[in-house]
Amino acid sequence: MRMEERSPLMNLVEAFLDHAMVGEGLAPNTIEAYFQDLRDFAHYLTKQGILRPEDVRRSTITLYLFSLRRRGFTPSTARRRLSAIRAFYRFLLQEGKVSVDPTLDVGGPKVGRRLPEVLSIEEVERLLAQPQGSSPFALRDRAMLEVLYATGLRVSELVSLNLGDVHLEMEYVRCHGKGGKERVVPLGSMAVRALLDYLRDGRPLLARGRQTPALFLNCRGGRMTRQGFWKVLRRYARAAGIKGTVRPHVLRHSFATHLLERGADLRAVQEMLGHASIATTQIYTHLAKEQLRQIYDKAHPRDGIEGVGG
Repeated sequence: MRMEERSPLMNLVEAFLDHAMVGEGLAPNTIEAYFQDLRDFAHYLTKQGILRPEDVRRSTITLYLFSLRRRGFTPSTARRRLSAIRAFYRFLLQEGKVSVDPTLDVGGPKVGRRLPEVLSIEEVERLLAQPQGSSPFALRDRAMLEVLYATGLRVSELVSLNLGDVHLEMEYVRCHGKGGKERVVPLGSMAVRALLDYLRDGRPLLARGRQTPALFLNCRGGRMTRQGFWKVLRRYARAAGIKGTVRPHVLRHSFATHLLERGADLRAVQEMLGHASIATTQIYTHLAKEQLRQIYDKAHPRDGIEGVGG
């Protein structure tokens, strides 16, 4: 173990790492991560004039976590550092080196929720335009993509649709979401048209005379699967020139964000998405605001002008 410092605190860190490696059999990568995290903590303590682990208080660790934020570390890194410190003090308690664990009741920084990936409207248009021709597969794929973007269904809900769930005259679909909860979602005119074409000219050929309630069928006449849809989506995303990995949920995320950008009611979007809590839907408002900020920064002629007079 590389130990530049030979302070009493670092000697105990070395003992802890030896125990973790030999006594607990932790992987070398984990030992190295512990070493880096605890070395940084020891450096901080030394700057504060704290040389013994028993002199560390709960407030000391809290201030250390604040220092990480000031230094630009992410909340996930701070939580990992706190985890290493907790493991270190559990070892010290077992060895009788300290009588109190200062990490108790220290809350780690909250890790911000990752914003969902969303396509621009122009990217969605390119994607939806990819299924070309009048083959049963093109008609099916066009209908699946249009329905997904028109309704914001989960992919599992999309492939679970049955013929009886689609009501084209009334322009809505009925689906069963998480927990078996049923909801009704409107269909747009483009999705209705794509479904009519598929049901008339595509599905009968895919069904091959088989009687099945499934709406979307694969090449063998069985129900389309999530994996099958993902293959279809990836192929069309590449053809549309969309960079990165386009996951099945991306059209659901795009549906919600584009609606909210255009002033849709948050409760209505929650109902269409089938979210149990409106807090889950609100993440799309954060995303919409962030995108609007980026658009503003890029497009406003007076944004970023320095030297504001007073």
